[in-house]
Amino acid sequence: MNEIVVGCDFDVDEITLKITDIMSMWSMRLLDINGPSWVMYNQEMEVKYMFFFDVDFEDIETRIKLEDLKLNVIHAIESLKDDTTYRDNLINEVFLKN
Repeated sequence: MNEIVVGCDFDVDEITLKITDIMSMWSMRLLDINGPSWVMYNQEMEVKYMFFFDVDFEDIETRIKLEDLKLNVIHAIESLKDDTTYRDNLINEVFLKN
């Protein structure tokens, strides 16, 4: 498994490109978006890549960037002509400091 740690100063377009490039290189089955951990599984449901977003989920601008990134990636997945899918749990109270 390859792990990519992304800091709070990430560029949405750059990370979108990284994720879509990985999806085009590998035959991906699932992108599991679970808060800071975005895990990419291949057809055998083996973890191939994980993007870990080391960000503050309380920061509204960061959350907007994450939502933009998620929408970009979902759009790319939906434009594929294969069985790649996603599960979305980006924002959850568990990831917020209370």
